[in-house]
Amino acid sequence: MIDNLSANVKKGLLVAIALLSVYLFVVSIKELKSIAYVGKDVPAQNVISVSGKGEVLAVPDIATFTFGVTQESKDVATAQKLATDKMNAAIQYLKDNGIEDKDIKTVNYSINPAYDYTQGICNTFRCEPGKQTLRGYEINQMVEVKVRKTEDAGKILSGIGSLGVTNVSGLYFGVDKEDDLKAQARELAIKDAKAKADVLAKQLGVRKVRIISFGESGDYPIYYSRDKALGMGGDMVEAQAANPALPAGEQKVVSNVNIVYEIR
Repeated sequence: MIDNLSANVKKGLLVAIALLSVYLFVVSIKELKSIAYVGKDVPAQNVISVSGKGEVLAVPDIATFTFGVTQESKDVATAQKLATDKMNAAIQYLKDNGIEDKDIKTVNYSINPAYDYTQGICNTFRCEPGKQTLRGYEINQMVEVKVRKTEDAGKILSGIGSLGVTNVSGLYFGVDKEDDLKAQARELAIKDAKAKADVLAKQLGVRKVRIISFGESGDYPIYYSRDKALGMGGDMVEAQAANPALPAGEQKVVSNVNIVYEIR
């Protein structure tokens, strides 16, 4: 009987050890899974997404245009001197009209060979190949100019065009500190989105916990004409008859944001 009791005890101990092993194995697996989340953010299950829009209007305070000098001669040195003389005269004109050195920037300077091309001649029997002959060298210099007195843009454009320069183009009006406008538009867009989120959370009977996602697009300047513009009357200096009328317009910067909130 003692032997049978010992056998039963041994059997019970083995069963208990087996059950304990299974339990410890299950617990270990759970602990290992939980370790994967330590230091990591658990994805939110319940969220709401709202969008907001912000717009800022501003009167352009700067005008930008480009002009160039193109000069050709048989040798590089002569071409450079002629081009430099023209460019120096143009830059001096700009300075005489209040344009500072920091607002005059060379954006391109190139020297290229210039060729004459002779067309090949064909007769009944064969065609003579065409040929190219070096004619000289061409200098091209492009300069970007910022006019901080936008009411003077028409006068300066007319004056620079009379100095033998080429490709006077690209005039556009903008705001010197555009990043400030973008920041203002973004702030308004975020306020708009937050207000929408508050209303939506109240209607749904939930509580906002945290922001889990933010996105922004836009910040593109858009221009609109205004009645008070250069050469159009208003409170700006009226352009002279010989100068082009250049409405400065109005600049609008738009920011669109999207915010995703976790809710409970």
